Order: sequence, then C-alpha cells, then structure tokens
Amino acid sequence: MELQERLNEVRSHIAGAERQAGRKAGSVQLVAVSKTFDANQIRPAISAGQRVFGENRVQESQGKWPELKAETPGIELHLIGPLQSNKAADAVALFDVIETVDREKIARALADEMKRQDKAVRLYVQVNTGLESQKAGITPDDTVAFVDLCRNELGLSIEGLMCIPPAEENPGPHFALLAKLAQQAGVEKLSMGMSSDYEIAVAFGATNVRVGSAIFGAR
Repeated sequence: MELQERLNEVRSHIAGAERQAGRKAGSVQLVAVSKTFDANQIRPAISAGQRVFGENRVQESQGKWPELKAETPGIELHLIGPLQSNKAADAVALFDVIETVDREKIARALADEMKRQDKAVRLYVQVNTGLESQKAGITPDDTVAFVDLCRNELGLSIEGLMCIPPAEENPGPHFALLAKLAQQAGVEKLSMGMSSDYEIAVAFGATNVRVGSAIFGAR
C-alpha cells in the first residue's frame, strides 16, 4: 500500500472513531510521526495534504524540517520525544508545539527561551500514567500542581496533557486517567493514542493522536 493510501486509511479510521464516540467530525487532529524518515520520505505525506507532524529528536529534526517548512507554509511541527534543557533554544526555534514538558528545569528553560526568542510555543505536560521508571513524565499525583506552577510562576500557557501508556497494558485506563487529570488541571487538549491504539484514544477524548508506522511503515 502506498503512503497516501495508508494516510487516507488512518484518516478514515479516525473519522469512524469520532462518529462511534458521538464526537464532532474533525475534532481529532492527526499528528503524523515522521521520526527516522528523511525529507524525501515525508514529502508524499505533505503532498497528500498532511500538515501536522511529530518528531522525537531535536537534532534529527533540524536536518530536514527547516527545508520542508520553507517549501510548504502552514506545517505544524510537534516535539513528542524527551527534551534536554541544553536543546531548549533549538526546540523553541524549530517546533510549534512541545508535548514533553515533564519537569521544572525544562519548563524554566522553555520560559526563558520563549522570552529571548519572542516566540510562543504551545506546550503540553507529559504524564507518566504507568509510573514506569524508564519513561519520562510527571507523576499523575503531581500533574495538577505542576501545571499550576508552569502557569502561575513561569507564565507558560499549558495547552494539554500527553501520555504514552505501558506497551503491555490495556491503554483505556491510562487514557481515562489522563482525561480526568486534564479536567482537574483545567487544560483542554489530550495527546494520546498511537498506531496500535489511536481509535481507543479517540473514544476516551483524545484531541491529538500520534500515528507513525501505520502511515510511514515499519522503521
């Protein structure tokens, strides 16, 4: 199957999941995860009308996205991988949305850089819903207080929450927990769901789904 066909299939599945959940058509944004794929492999998705993309690494993204963004106005680039504070300046310069704010040090570095560059990047707090030691993210218990700190002390606009459920567990309870935390924290957006479970995420209220291999193929 060609990339455009796979992309259209994912879009169709999202639309079907929206209908089944009784949600408004177009309420879920598809973030096409293009990590590890080069510019020539990404261009067919852009040609097919996809404008929102996700990347895991700042340095890899710097090698392809400035050119792609220059070619096609209106692209929205999300950082969905862990961010180190020494990469904050580069991340603010390149990305439109950073979904992986997970500790105070990163939040402060981003606040400083956005002031310095006079650029407002949209931010999500990453929540470690499974309390996995190897995975980034703020704990569920600390999420509401952390969002408050980002907003009230650092002046950051937190748009939503993001999670990556444990691979071996049913994702539904994790998506439900993230939705509950978002309500408690007063944030509107939920970035949850990947190639294997994005339709489930839509049922639990996802506003962004991050889909890579189902569009671009195996890495």
